[in-house]
Amino acid sequence: MAGKEISKRVEAASAGSAESARAQAILSITVILADYTREMPLSLKLLPGRYAVCRLRQDAEIPAEFFSITRTADELSVVCEESVVPAESRVEAGWRILGVEGPLDFALTGILLSIARPLAEAGVSIFAVSTFDTDYVFVKDADLERASTALRAAGHTIA
Repeated sequence: MAGKEISKRVEAASAGSAESARAQAILSITVILADYTREMPLSLKLLPGRYAVCRLRQDAEIPAEFFSITRTADELSVVCEESVVPAESRVEAGWRILGVEGPLDFALTGILLSIARPLAEAGVSIFAVSTFDTDYVFVKDADLERASTALRAAGHTIA
């Protein structure tokens, strides 16, 4: 549905100058995608526990217990329960996790946007992790109630 609407708007915008047409097409696509993602209610599950995001030296050993790890040329980032935070790491603690019930198809678009937009509008900061099957959105424990309210108002469910 969105693809046909985008094509119509791009065609209609092409009547003006090329620069104007491009700007109008981008604006139209943005509006359509925003409307599309608002109509995508998701089921989220609040995971138990409190989590920390830790930055370790790039060559540090990977801790035995973790939720997610990412190694780049510059660092090793670990997401783990606060109770197993590795020593000698920079820590950002106090996160709660909302997991999108999956598995999700890789062809789906707008999943994180449909979560991030209402949270941003509510002033809730997020940290996101994606896996092969699904997405996880982290919010600070202090913001959990406000985040839950915003997500429910956007049509999502939280178990």
